[in-house]
Amino acid sequence: MYMANDGNYRELRWFTPWGKHRATEEHYLPRMIQKITGQLTVPIGDAVISTYDTCIGVEMCEELFTPNSPHIGLSLDGVEIITNSSGSHHELRKLRTRIELIKEATLKNGGIYLYANQQGCDGDRLYYDGCALILVNGEIVAQGSQFSIGDVEVVTATIDLEDVRSFRSTCSRGVQASTSQSFRRINASFALSDGRMEDNPAIRPTIVKNAFYHTPEEEISLGPACWLWDYLRRSKTSGFFLPLSGGIDSCATATIVCSMCRLVVKSCAKGDQQTIADARQVTGETAESGYIPTDPKEFASRIFHTCYMGTQNSSNETRSRAKELAESIGSYHVDLNMDTVVAALQMLFTLVTGKTPAFRAHGGSNVENLALQNIQARIRMVLAYLLAQLLPWVRGRAGSLLVLGSANVDECLRGYFTKYDCSSADINPIGGISKADLRRFIAYAQLAFGMPILASFLDATPTAELEPTTETYVQSDEADMGMTYDELTDFGRLRK
Repeated sequence: MYMANDGNYRELRWFTPWGKHRATEEHYLPRMIQKITGQLTVPIGDAVISTYDTCIGVEMCEELFTPNSPHIGLSLDGVEIITNSSGSHHELRKLRTRIELIKEATLKNGGIYLYANQQGCDGDRLYYDGCALILVNGEIVAQGSQFSIGDVEVVTATIDLEDVRSFRSTCSRGVQASTSQSFRRINASFALSDGRMEDNPAIRPTIVKNAFYHTPEEEISLGPACWLWDYLRRSKTSGFFLPLSGGIDSCATATIVCSMCRLVVKSCAKGDQQTIADARQVTGETAESGYIPTDPKEFASRIFHTCYMGTQNSSNETRSRAKELAESIGSYHVDLNMDTVVAALQMLFTLVTGKTPAFRAHGGSNVENLALQNIQARIRMVLAYLLAQLLPWVRGRAGSLLVLGSANVDECLRGYFTKYDCSSADINPIGGISKADLRRFIAYAQLAFGMPILASFLDATPTAELEPTTETYVQSDEADMGMTYDELTDFGRLRK
C-alpha cells in the first residue's frame, strides 16, 4: 500500500501502510459480528476477490499516481475490474492528469477501472471535485459531474467482460502474465452479471464517449463556489461579508459568490431537498415558510453583504465600480468613509510620541509612508469583522457572517500585502489562484453571467489606493512590487 505524504497530505502521520505485498492474515471478528455472519475470521491484506464470472482488485487513491502502481500487477494476474475509492482534491487543470493516468492503466493492460472520487469538502481548505469515472480498455464509458453541491452522485455503465478478455489476448502480455506473482484469491459465492442478460439483444455495452473537461475559467467559477457553499452550510452562519475595494481581486471573490448563488438556485430547481433545507437554514427560513430560492440576485441579497471602505485616498472610479458590482450581484451593500478612524489613530500616535508621520508624497520617509498605508489596511480588517457580526442584527436577523478574503496566490508568494488587513479573513476562495487566471475568469464571467460591469475591472490598473494621488504620482501595485503580475505568475509555476 502506498500513501500520500506530500503536498497537502501527511497520511503517514496517522496511518501505517500495509507492507506485505500479495499476502494476507486472518483477522478474528468480534463476537457480535460472528453471531450475525456465522464466521470466525476474515482475511485482511493484499488480495483479490474472485466471483463466479470475474475477478476484482483494489487500488487506493495515491497508488494511481505512483510509478509502480498496483494496477500493473493486478491486471497481469487476471484481475478484470479494478476499483479506486479516491480522495483527490481539486486543482486547476488536474482532472486531465487523473483521466490520462486511468486511460494509460487500462490501455496497456486492458480491464475495467471504476474510479470514485470524494465529492465536497472535509471542513478544511480542500475541495474534492468528484467526477466518477468508468473506463474500459483505455476508453471512457461513463463520467460524472466534476462540480456539484449535491452529496451523492452515481454513474453506471453496461460492460461486456468478453471485451476485456479479447483485448488481453496478445502474446507479449501473455508472456509477462505467465511470470507474474499471484495474489491470494478470496472466493465469493456469487456473480456480478445476470446470466439472463446474455441472450437479450436489447442489452448492449455502453457507448464510448470523449472525456469532458471544464476550462480553467469554468473551474474557478465552479470549484470555489461549491467549496463556499459547503463551508457556509456547515458553519451554521447567516452568510458572507466581503470588503469590496473596486479592484479585480475582491471582484473575483464576489463573482465566485455570485456563481455559488446560481448553483444553489439551479440545485433547488431540480428539487434537491438537502440544498433546499440548507438554503432555508442559511437564510433563517423555516420549512413551514415554503421558501425556495428561485432567483440568484434575491438569494444573494439575503446572504451576501459587501462594503466599500473608502478614505481620502480612494477614487470615485473604484467606489463606483464596487457599487455597480454589488447591484449586479444583488448583495446588501454598504458604502462608508473611515477617514475619522484613521485620523483618530494618527492623533493618538502624535499624542504619545510628539511626532506626526507623513506620506512620502508629503515629504515623509519610506517608514512613515508604509506605516500610514498599513493603518488604513488594518482598520478595514477590524471594520470587516465588526460589520460581519452586526449587519445581520441591523437587518433584524440572527447569526453572524463569515468574512471573505481576497488575496491571490501571487501576492502571497511575493508578500505584497499588509498583515492583518483584508487578506486576514475566515476563508479566502482565491488564495490558490494567480492574478492571470483571475483575469481570465473575470473575462469569462462577464459573458457567462451577463455582467457588463466586469469589463471595467479588467481595464483598471491594479492599485491599493493607500497613498495620496498627486499630479506626478499614482500608486500602482506593479510599480510598488518592482515586477509585473505576469512575472509573478511565472515565478509561481517555477516554484513547483
